[in-house]
Amino acid sequence: MSDSILTRRQLVTTLTTAASAALLPATASANSTTTQPAKTAAFTHCLNMSTLRGHKLGFVKELETASKAGFRSVEIWVDTLLNYIKEGNTPADARKRLGDLGVTVENAIGFAPWIIDDDDARAKGLEQMKREMDVLAQIGCKRVAAPPVGAQTPNSPTIDLRKAAERYRALLELGTQTGVTPHLELWGFSRNLNRLSDVMYVAVESGHPSARLLLDVYHLFKGGSSLDSLPLVGKPAIEIFHVNDYPANLPAANITDADRVYTGDGVAPIRQILQAIRNPDRPVILSLEVFNKNYYAQDPLQVAQMGLAKMKAVTQGV
Repeated sequence: MSDSILTRRQLVTTLTTAASAALLPATASANSTTTQPAKTAAFTHCLNMSTLRGHKLGFVKELETASKAGFRSVEIWVDTLLNYIKEGNTPADARKRLGDLGVTVENAIGFAPWIIDDDDARAKGLEQMKREMDVLAQIGCKRVAAPPVGAQTPNSPTIDLRKAAERYRALLELGTQTGVTPHLELWGFSRNLNRLSDVMYVAVESGHPSARLLLDVYHLFKGGSSLDSLPLVGKPAIEIFHVNDYPANLPAANITDADRVYTGDGVAPIRQILQAIRNPDRPVILSLEVFNKNYYAQDPLQVAQMGLAKMKAVTQGV
């Protein structure tokens, strides 16, 4: 019995000593060589292929250019991917290309008419979106843009926001099925969903936990949204954000998509925007989206490299 008691005492002593020893190095190293956790970057730099769209490179060369320029994340356009597949390639081929290049497709730009009032046309739009989501899922893309396609012209009818929310929820349910989440995109020039308050209402009213917003420096300006409202958008709602800049000599009423320039080359309060959307829990993807004809006339690799350099410059220290 005494041997058994002694053994248990020895065991307790051993465990206590071991536990103390496990704590001591951390305490001692606090004054010497403690390794601090690596700081997570606040932003992920991404290239929207609109920036190279005028070069007409095609799916593979766009990816190669982005990768060579230093981008590890891209936003593709759905039609470019589908054209690649029509040429005899497969989604598996696309996924392998992406893997070989070390590039991730963060989001895709598509134009399925999901929000319109015409029931038959909207049903076809949902079918289109479902097909595109299925393909995107196969290449590893987990997001797709959901702009107000078909309801953006000056002659478009004003869509009731509650109905828009119901229709967005239908998209989100497709996203649950496919694993590709539709992000509600604000278009500042559009008749519908042209202001931050509109897309916030639709996202909230959808009542779906996967609701997300896709905002843009230019579109916020074009639509007249107050940047003071940006902090009201919950951090989980913004996973990806389109960045660009705009010149001083163009008022919102006159500025167009093609007037967008590199970040830092205009007068947009970009750092204020970045500070408002910065998420301490995970990096926000910043995707450079411009449609500048002057850039389209330049070497595409230089355009991509310049775009990345200027993005890094404006995000430094934010």
